[in-house]
Amino acid sequence: MIKEFLYRVFCGFFLGLSVFAPGFSGSVIAIIMGIYQDLVRIISNPFKHLRENMMFCLSLAIGAAASAVLFVVVFEFLFSAYEKAVHLLFIGLITGNLPVVYDEAVKNGFHKRYLAGGIAAFAAALALGILSLGSGQLSGAENVTAGLPSLAISGFTAGVFALAPGMSVSMVLIVMGVYSQLIFMAESLLRMNWIYLFPFGLFCVCAAAGLALASRGVKAAFEKFPGLANAIVFGLMSGSLIGVLIQSVRLDDPNYTWMAGGLMLLGGLGVSTLFMAVGKGMATK
Repeated sequence: MIKEFLYRVFCGFFLGLSVFAPGFSGSVIAIIMGIYQDLVRIISNPFKHLRENMMFCLSLAIGAAASAVLFVVVFEFLFSAYEKAVHLLFIGLITGNLPVVYDEAVKNGFHKRYLAGGIAAFAAALALGILSLGSGQLSGAENVTAGLPSLAISGFTAGVFALAPGMSVSMVLIVMGVYSQLIFMAESLLRMNWIYLFPFGLFCVCAAAGLALASRGVKAAFEKFPGLANAIVFGLMSGSLIGVLIQSVRLDDPNYTWMAGGLMLLGGLGVSTLFMAVGKGMATK
């Protein structure tokens, strides 16, 4: 029981990081770690097995809170100082996850007619990645310019996309022009500056609403059309990979070195391999 709780804290850490790290899909992490279906089930019907659901979410929340603090304190510096190398970390993470999703698509019965859904998902994810080029900075903002309606709409949209495997919530926020401002608000709250508590809270509430609304549709898709759903997942991930790759090529980072980029790429592949090994180990128990 304690081992499972600590494992979910570990999962929550990377799920929390996915909210902040561009190109990092939390739903993909959930799939690899073997908790995606549980998350969808809980979000779609939170009051069924309420006590178990609360313990499950508590462990994830602890890990997510830890990663949020770490990102604001440490990763913001990495993005501002070594942005291109960090993008290669994301490329490694996404690339390492592709074989798992491919196996799921084949296992659930892949048909040629599913190609249309996969190609459309690939195009959508790639378009999102291209649109995010130059649409926002990854580091903090000097002031918050987004109004409450913009934050509410962005939060709801982010929640809807959160359960779509392969989609990066942070990339959605970059496209909508609120990413850097949310990082700035989060940093301010960590410094006990409560002036941004309401707008940040509004964003979180709207994100939760979008997540709850989309959960039933995602759950139904994977239960009734698993082959097509996994083909779409593979398309979304592949499109996200190309989008992040394009971003990394276009970045002008004076601090970038091939050694740093190579280490980040290998690190991403290594973490993906670890996720697969640990996730499979938990699934067999």
